[in-house]
Amino acid sequence: MNNTLFDKVWDSHVVHKIKDGPDVLFIDRHMVHEVTSPVAFLGLKNRGIKVLFPEKTFATADHNTPTINQHLPVKDPLSANQLKALEQNSKEHGISYWGLGHEKNGIVHVVGPEYGITQPGATIVCGDSHTSTHGAFGAIAFGIGTSEVEMVLSTQCIMQPKPKKMRITINGDLNIGVTPKDVALYIISKLSTSGATGYFVEYSGAVFSNMSMEGRMTVCNLSIEMGARGGMIAPDEKTFEYIKDREFTPKNEDWNKAMKYWSTLKTDKNAIFDKEIEFDGNKINPMITFGTNPGMGIGISKEIPNAKNQEGGVNTYKKSLNYMDFEEGQSMIGKNIDFVFLGSCTNGRIEDFREFTKIIKGKKKASNVTAWLVPGSHKVEKAIKEEGLLKILNESGFELREPGCSACLAMNDDKVPAGKYAVSTSNRNFEGRQGPGSRTLLASPLVAAAAAITGKITDPRTLL
Repeated sequence: MNNTLFDKVWDSHVVHKIKDGPDVLFIDRHMVHEVTSPVAFLGLKNRGIKVLFPEKTFATADHNTPTINQHLPVKDPLSANQLKALEQNSKEHGISYWGLGHEKNGIVHVVGPEYGITQPGATIVCGDSHTSTHGAFGAIAFGIGTSEVEMVLSTQCIMQPKPKKMRITINGDLNIGVTPKDVALYIISKLSTSGATGYFVEYSGAVFSNMSMEGRMTVCNLSIEMGARGGMIAPDEKTFEYIKDREFTPKNEDWNKAMKYWSTLKTDKNAIFDKEIEFDGNKINPMITFGTNPGMGIGISKEIPNAKNQEGGVNTYKKSLNYMDFEEGQSMIGKNIDFVFLGSCTNGRIEDFREFTKIIKGKKKASNVTAWLVPGSHKVEKAIKEEGLLKILNESGFELREPGCSACLAMNDDKVPAGKYAVSTSNRNFEGRQGPGSRTLLASPLVAAAAAITGKITDPRTLL
């Protein structure tokens, strides 16, 4: 058998094949949060049934949570109600619940890997599109809708058509100042936001092999932004070392047994993909977006392209530039910015804060910049303090906020005002994503740090 990694994991979880229809897929891990779960739990209540496997279900509060004064009652009534509903539903169904104040609380796609819930060869779903993050461990992970959340809660299965398979290979050495975020934004800029629609992507090649697990999570996280159902990377020694001895990973003989299986999780030599794409890692530069979708990205020293041959057509392209108040042919370097956001399930991990402090150490935050630095979890927050990063941040005029999704989607108080520019390490730059009328420039932690220090778009390589 010449199977891909995706085939091996998917096929081993198929409970039933429906002729000319979707597969019934067993789900190993179901992560839930406060936004997409209340209606699903209500559906269970109306049907008089319970969660089938509560031990395979994990709940954390993240989207609606404030990132300051988390010890106080949540002010927004809708957010408070959703958080309370998640707590009550978790208690009623015997689900692990990590709410505000809990030491394990944090962004769902950050805490899953931190505690070993995410494992190679697993199927993982969550009512959140960026569930693809967990594919960094050789898992099949994808986002689902509210009705599907109810389906998984009640049956631990989901009906899904099997996606096509794409492999993206990047070899070569990355240049100085180029991070996993830049690699992902580069791929999306080349494929467009619809270039991987209908596919599940496997990332291969030296560039991904050389990445840390946190870097791989960033890449897989952004798979959804090029239209893919998800992305995954074959597990290796880095993967096994990362997850070993974490709370929910197998122990002792169970670990040895798991390792025998996990070691088989790689694409066979002669396996065939529906589509193969290759890029040269040497050609990737620090990236930044200039428009209103993640595919509208360029190397930071390049000029904004003209409308010809752009995704969506000339009118859509110009509408996007008009929203951003940019023009074709302009350089991004030197453009003034107002906000910097470091965080989210894309770049809210400890390595991201290490990268940020590389740039800002010994310098001062620009007076015109408001900076929101939001760790992805309490574990990340603790590491920032223990490693001395908080001291560096404070000396440079920055403050650290408390864990949560924060300004990634502005479902709490962290909203960028209308017309203001935010250099953001998050995953989407849609109109109004970070607040009504806000203008988002997606970038890496290094680019965000350079902007925070200079008050404008700056090539981080000039500060390294």
